[in-house]
Amino acid sequence: MAAISGGKTYHHGDLRNALICAAVGLATEGGPERVVLREAARRVGVSPTAAYRHFEGRGELLAAVREHARHALADAMERTAVRAPGADDPALAAEARLAALCRGYVAFAVAQPGLYRSAFSAPRADAGAAGTATEGPGTAGVRAFALLTDALGAVAAAARPPRAARPAAEAAAWSAVHGLSLLLLEDPLRRLPAQRRDDVVESTLAMVVSGTRAC
Repeated sequence: MAAISGGKTYHHGDLRNALICAAVGLATEGGPERVVLREAARRVGVSPTAAYRHFEGRGELLAAVREHARHALADAMERTAVRAPGADDPALAAEARLAALCRGYVAFAVAQPGLYRSAFSAPRADAGAAGTATEGPGTAGVRAFALLTDALGAVAAAARPPRAARPAAEAAAWSAVHGLSLLLLEDPLRRLPAQRRDDVVESTLAMVVSGTRAC
């Protein structure tokens, strides 16, 4: 979904999608705080009144941006996993996929901090029906969590002998990569040199993978 340039005027077509594209551009530039319905309308070239025909307020627009950002995060994870080298050993292959998914998660956060923060922005009071629903780790829209859950299940199934995944292992893995991602976006880890940052990422991923082997 490409953001519409602020210098272009909207003429026809799907105004709702155009507003979402503009809002995604705002989020990319400055995170969820930058997502304002009036500014999205200005970028598209329509009046705020026209925008309010499609969104009750900022909360509904931010909910749409949040959905886009979550899909973008999951897509980045899957692309990284596809590029990861395979292994003849099913257990090693499953562990490599888990590590690659986690690596893609952190890489997306570092490369797209505005969208990453938007993916987990809290619903606001003006969110309307689209933004006030209760969300949790099992929410279908959080595909990143589902990818980690499936990868952890594959690691457990490929173990010799096969075993059940550890209780709450998916939440622990998610906490590790999500927490690391936030630390890399803030001080003091934000100031790490690139090589040192990569070392921290790989050490964290090694801990996640090794944790799946524990009984």
